[in-house]
Amino acid sequence: MQTAATRFSLTTAEGFEDFLALRDDPDWIVQQRREAFALYQELCRQELDPEEYRRLDLRVFRPTDFALQGSPVQTHAAEGFTTLMAERADFAGHVAHGDGFLVRSELAADLSAKGVIFCSLNEAAEQHPDLLREYLMTQAVKPDADRFTAWHAAFWTGGTFLYVPRGVRIQQPLHSLIGLASAGTAECSHTLVVLEEGAEATLLEETGSMHPEHAGLHLGAVELLVGREAKLRYVQLQDWNDRVFHLAHQCGRVQRDGSLQWTVGALGSKVSHVHQDVMLDGRGAEAQVNGVAFASDRQKLSFYTRQAHKAPDTRSDLLYKEVVRDRARMIWRGMIEVDQVAQQTDGYQRNDSLILSREARVDAIPGLEIKADDVRCTHGATAGQVDEEQILYCMCRGISRKEAMHLIVEGFFAQVFDRIQVEAVRETLSHSVQQKLGFGN
Repeated sequence: MQTAATRFSLTTAEGFEDFLALRDDPDWIVQQRREAFALYQELCRQELDPEEYRRLDLRVFRPTDFALQGSPVQTHAAEGFTTLMAERADFAGHVAHGDGFLVRSELAADLSAKGVIFCSLNEAAEQHPDLLREYLMTQAVKPDADRFTAWHAAFWTGGTFLYVPRGVRIQQPLHSLIGLASAGTAECSHTLVVLEEGAEATLLEETGSMHPEHAGLHLGAVELLVGREAKLRYVQLQDWNDRVFHLAHQCGRVQRDGSLQWTVGALGSKVSHVHQDVMLDGRGAEAQVNGVAFASDRQKLSFYTRQAHKAPDTRSDLLYKEVVRDRARMIWRGMIEVDQVAQQTDGYQRNDSLILSREARVDAIPGLEIKADDVRCTHGATAGQVDEEQILYCMCRGISRKEAMHLIVEGFFAQVFDRIQVEAVRETLSHSVQQKLGFGN
């Protein structure tokens, strides 16, 4: 039976000390956590970056409403989570968490024999401490980025670690599930992916709630480290229920001639804010960022994206497409940054929004910050309502208004779907859009 002693406050020093006392972390992680919590307390006294947060009203977010679980309550019922991708492909490995506790961890034997590591962060801390110490929040997501990253660094629990050694290419995708089972629970998972030189992998990750009525908090982080000539395809499909707050800082770094394809699907949550950085650190590095978002009812989804070109001959291509209806709101703030040394940069960002109701709202703000003089950088944003003539055209041919709207929305997202190389992801996103529009079960 769950008791008050098995839940820890995320905002008090007493809760933090109780949390540390229950865990069996090595000394270096304990020290990192203490430094991060002290930083969190300091940053809470400072204003959040107005450029990033001014359009996102966080007054409805009360951190004291959520607590960390001290024991794996209900997580034995992993089958209770409805996953969107797990049954759509054959996977080489699975890692699943519920309420921050490991539920499932497995990897194909032939990949383990090649030195591939795919496990929870807690397992990595025990079995691969040197690797974890080298990469965990040292190169991509930094604890001092803002109060939310410091908060996460103090309390991270669970999470997934993928390490692919030099020259190893994984043909089948890997699957990760992050779930919330208990009401009022905070989930602080951390995803860390490291690909060494010439490695290749595909990781499909999804989030979900076991119960549609349980409120929750996801305070997460994602770090994607792509080595020289390595290739990573990473997908995160966010499908929380409409009572979950989703706050995450995510960063991908790509070395010379490396390639990152990063796909984001945002369907759920009550309020969501994702800070997404892509940093091209080596000559010839490239990144393609795909975003599909659909907000309904009173959802508020916010993205802050940054494409940072740090070396010559780099290429980034970001395409976000969003649909809003009812009284939902979508916020996107994008920036392409080009350092002085990053000559011959090719940077592109585009955000398109489709508005299905008069009460819905979209704020889309693209931006450029260029310090080099031999570059090609373009950006743009569009927003508009569904053309009534298109609906009339469909209805004149015996198609109902609802079905016409579905066809138009599917066509709107098609440009992003066509860029996604993994068929299971395309199918999942298409199915999810149908569900949002009221089709299917």
